[in-house]
Amino acid sequence: MLWEQLKHINMSIKYKKMKTGPIEIDLTGPDGNAFYLIGTAKNLAKQLGLDGKKIQTEMMMGDYENLIKVFDKHFGDYVTLYR
Repeated sequence: MLWEQLKHINMSIKYKKMKTGPIEIDLTGPDGNAFYLIGTAKNLAKQLGLDGKKIQTEMMMGDYENLIKVFDKHFGDYVTLYR
């Protein structure tokens, strides 16, 4: 079930390159900036039926490390963040 959701999410999000496995984001690259992470969170929240505005607000309530922690809290089952 989780893998099917992951495949659907992976196909639905627009990436520079299509991926077929788990979603991975390199925080040291261009996809690691705050704007990209907030946009990705918004897209994932919509696809998962979560309140994207609430998650976005929570992500923006602190520094970059807080943003990463909140992202991981909500989407850690679907996305691997690495440095």
